[in-house]
Amino acid sequence: MRNICYLLILFLITSINVNAQKAAKATPIVPTPLSGEPVIINRDTLFKFYTGQGLFETQERAAVVTKRIEALVARIDFNPDSLVLKNDSTLSVIYYNSQIVMAVNNKDATFTELNRPQLAASYLLILKKKLGNYFTNNSTQQVVINILEAAAVIILLIALIWALFKISRWLKLKLLKAWETRLDKLAQQGAPVVYAHRLLPVVTGLLRIVRVILVIILVYLALPVLFYIFPSSKSISVQLLSYVVTPFKSILLAIVNYIPNLLTIAVIYVVTRYIVKLVKFIANEIALGNFNIKGFYAEWAMPTYNIIRVLLFAFMFVVVFPYLPGSDSKIFQGVTVFLGVLFSLGSSSAISNMVAGIVLTYMRPYKIGDRIKVGEVSGDVVEKNLLVTRLRTIKNEDITIPNATILSGHTTNYTTVANTMGLILNTTVTIGYDVPWQTVHNLLISAAETTEGIMPDKKSFVLQTALNDFNVSYQLNAYTTLSNKMAVVYSRLHQNIQDKFNEAGVEIMSPHYTSLRDGNHIQIPEGYVAEGYVKPGFKVE
Repeated sequence: MRNICYLLILFLITSINVNAQKAAKATPIVPTPLSGEPVIINRDTLFKFYTGQGLFETQERAAVVTKRIEALVARIDFNPDSLVLKNDSTLSVIYYNSQIVMAVNNKDATFTELNRPQLAASYLLILKKKLGNYFTNNSTQQVVINILEAAAVIILLIALIWALFKISRWLKLKLLKAWETRLDKLAQQGAPVVYAHRLLPVVTGLLRIVRVILVIILVYLALPVLFYIFPSSKSISVQLLSYVVTPFKSILLAIVNYIPNLLTIAVIYVVTRYIVKLVKFIANEIALGNFNIKGFYAEWAMPTYNIIRVLLFAFMFVVVFPYLPGSDSKIFQGVTVFLGVLFSLGSSSAISNMVAGIVLTYMRPYKIGDRIKVGEVSGDVVEKNLLVTRLRTIKNEDITIPNATILSGHTTNYTTVANTMGLILNTTVTIGYDVPWQTVHNLLISAAETTEGIMPDKKSFVLQTALNDFNVSYQLNAYTTLSNKMAVVYSRLHQNIQDKFNEAGVEIMSPHYTSLRDGNHIQIPEGYVAEGYVKPGFKVE
């Protein structure tokens, strides 16, 4: 009986469990509604996330988006209109400029009646609306605070302008005092001070201009602060700041982006610079005679170095040009071509002189210190460059002659062989037919031998160059090494010729004198006239 009871109880329990399981299978389970993770800005819930994104859980995702939005509204240049939406096949992303604010995926749309692009568009609209009114506060307390802040900014601006005027006035007084002291010193030294008096108004005028510019800068910087205090004028503040910040930002970004090109230019310049130094070292060694190249004269060294230096720097500029800022600009290229055309048209004569200077350098017709004659100009070479040659005459006149003129004409160099073979100085006298030529030769050679500056180891000689109607032309030729003192040597030679001929009682028939005397006195100084000299006359038999 007891066993039967146990079986009945076990059957009832089993039946109850089976029925309960069937009931559980038949009745659907209703999920508990999700609360979501809110995005709260300024104690205002913008929207909620019900699912995660990528590696972020729902709570982490909401926190990250909240931090991004708070960072945006904290920026002084924040503008809600810069928020944009971009959709692709899997995500809808809201950007602020190029910065990602948040992303909406397909799973987010399952918790609403909207599709993903529509949901993202609604989030964008909420952001623009809520964040646009982020600083809006119509309370009386906030208005009073804003007004007080604006008043403080205005007072600070007035104080700064007042201090600027004070400093400007102090600087002006110091300047006037220093100027008067300087003028007194100049007057004591006898220097003219009229120009200084005229220059003072210019200096004080520049000081006033600087003061006005600083006042304008202070006012311009104060305006964005004033507009930013009031929410309704915040956009004006951002716009004013952008006029200043945007150009500086662009300049800084351009400088940062240009650093690689700048390094490339620096490397090219350094390499070119050291190559130029190497060429200069070799040229100096050649010029000093420490290093010789067959067929290459020492005086060519420095001109050749200058030419190579110009070519190297020109090549460097060609290589560097693509790395210059704006080199790919059509305007930059057009201006460059225009300047090149102007240079070509305006420098034709200069280019011809430069080419002539290069040719003259390697022709070696003269060097610094040589006495030369170009056309009708004689003098010592004091300067020669690619454009001109400068001569200094015996009268200390500096004459500039273009190299093209020298190359197109003929040049006489008196110094080239003066120190080796000797420069031949020649002068001509005319003597009457009644004087034997041997006497004239001896007198001329004797005059040359007694002249200071005539080479004693080279025998002077005389050439009879013409048999004139009333006299004979005798040309004296004497050697000298003093090519730069030709005028002095000529003068001494002429003096000695006069003395020798006067001592010998021989007349120099220049200008012409007839050898027939009709009572005229002999044409030599009285000190040289022989005793008992009688003026000749006509004798009629």
